[in-house]
Amino acid sequence: MPDPSRDPVRPVDGMAVPRFAGCGSFARVPEIDRVGDYDVAVLGVPFDAGTSYRPGARFGPMAVRQASRHLRPEYHVELDISPFTALQVVDAGDVPVTPYSIDTALGQITGHARDVAHGGRRVLAIGGDHTIALPMLRTAVAEHGPVALVHFDAHLDTWDTYFHAPTTHGTVFRRAFEEGLLIEDHSIHVGIRGPVYDRADLDADKRLGFRTIRAGDIDLLGTAGAIQAITERVDDLPVYLSVDIDVLDPAFAPGTGTPESGGLTSRELLRVLRGLTGLNIVGGDVVEVAPAYDHAEITSIAAATVLFDLITLMARRAGNAR
Repeated sequence: MPDPSRDPVRPVDGMAVPRFAGCGSFARVPEIDRVGDYDVAVLGVPFDAGTSYRPGARFGPMAVRQASRHLRPEYHVELDISPFTALQVVDAGDVPVTPYSIDTALGQITGHARDVAHGGRRVLAIGGDHTIALPMLRTAVAEHGPVALVHFDAHLDTWDTYFHAPTTHGTVFRRAFEEGLLIEDHSIHVGIRGPVYDRADLDADKRLGFRTIRAGDIDLLGTAGAIQAITERVDDLPVYLSVDIDVLDPAFAPGTGTPESGGLTSRELLRVLRGLTGLNIVGGDVVEVAPAYDHAEITSIAAATVLFDLITLMARRAGNAR
């Protein structure tokens, strides 16, 4: 992690170049070829052939980067840190990925992400649909060992197949469990509320070792209870944190492929995330932004803010480890 003697290359100064101008990288951080070394890379994965309802998340990385211009990334008020001073963060561009073959795409994403992650670096992906979490998990595990999964979503994503396809955005975490990528009995779903096909779907998910905090549970637990449950579940294990933007209610994230009524508010999601300061996050993603269904950049701004928070959580952890 960060070398305190190194002076990071920071994002473009918003007081010198207006936020609507300048480079188009995430939060206007330097592109990967502008620095000699880095701690965290933001990687776009424009792939959505694994989606089951409304397509369009292939345009998510472009939209989230555009929305991230709205951020003032120099200082995070709630987490009280300047994350881009604590960590060298770069934008690694997009994976050149086929839009046709899921299997070929998974190989391309894994290979590209591992090149970016080599040497123990950490990668945060902008999706794309949730299928991309499988190659990103493979990448994180190759560098850091098996992980506890913290999964924010309206859906479990642990189905076995969909129309006989074994790897889609709805089956990705069953495949991850079967591959031994997840530390058993230390993973958790948060915000679940989508319909299932049968009661057996819930039973199968439990057999895979997940705990679930449904969206309605947060009405009873509150955000503080959700933070405590997540923290206790993962302990100090390496964590992969995956955020499907449809964990938010459609009022707060209309631009997504499988919206479900009754979700979290943006404030609830950010409050929970900002309470996870002790987590050892070694990788993550923000997925399922489909800008064609968005308006006024509501969904893209939410996703950009979530990604900024994940970077800031990593910076807090790195600062405390010094």
